[in-house]
Amino acid sequence: MDEQMNQQAQTNTDQERANTDAQSNPASNAAPEQSAPQAANPAPEAPKAESSDVEKNKMLAIIGYILPILFFVPLINEASKDSQFARFHSNQQLILLIAWIVVDIVGTVIPLIGWFLLLPIGSIFLVIVAIMGIVNAAKGEMKEMPLIGGFKIL
Repeated sequence: MDEQMNQQAQTNTDQERANTDAQSNPASNAAPEQSAPQAANPAPEAPKAESSDVEKNKMLAIIGYILPILFFVPLINEASKDSQFARFHSNQQLILLIAWIVVDIVGTVIPLIGWFLLLPIGSIFLVIVAIMGIVNAAKGEMKEMPLIGGFKIL
């Protein structure tokens, strides 16, 4: 009777070790066919600007997100006229300005749905997108805004 209990305890211990090994290294127990699937299309990285370009033009890139009507400031400033970073953010700011105008006009023209649904939701979305643009410009990143940032005007 004692031998059976010892064998059962030994078997349980062996199973616990096998489970622990499988959890710590799942690839060693997996068949080659069951390997983890690879992403078909990895997410593209945002283009990078030179660090000196970013540092010189960071404030100009942020200004237009605060007041989108000032999207043109980096384009007319002599120091930032040829900056890839400033031009990218000017383009994003112009798209943001056009989106604000569209949301305001369409939201005002369409009664009830526009007034109580489109204007509030559209305005909240555009404020969030503007904040994301400020954060990306402050970090020195050139990420497009969600939904509306894929357009290239400048």
